[in-house]
Amino acid sequence: MRIISDSRLREASAKYPNAQASVRAWIKVTKAANWQSLEEARKTFPSADLVGKLTVFNIAGNHYRLITWIDYQKHRVYIRYFLTHAEYDKGRWKDDSWNQ
Repeated sequence: MRIISDSRLREASAKYPNAQASVRAWIKVTKAANWQSLEEARKTFPSADLVGKLTVFNIAGNHYRLITWIDYQKHRVYIRYFLTHAEYDKGRWKDDSWNQ
């Protein structure tokens, strides 16, 4: 899969050093993947959830949420948000135009 806007992941790693190893692992695994569906993504990351049109991944255990939009046909993962669990729970990300 091709990760679009991975600069957001680099920023998140810098902001949250305790997430760096998990972010690097997620990037490595995702770039090597060739998902055709959410079901295939869940084989790699069982905690992945579809919320509206966005796919949410748990990062660093359950401390962070990586919110993405995935185009399975073009094999692209668009990074929308990297949030702490508390920021995620506020739900503002659900208003993202990509989720409509």
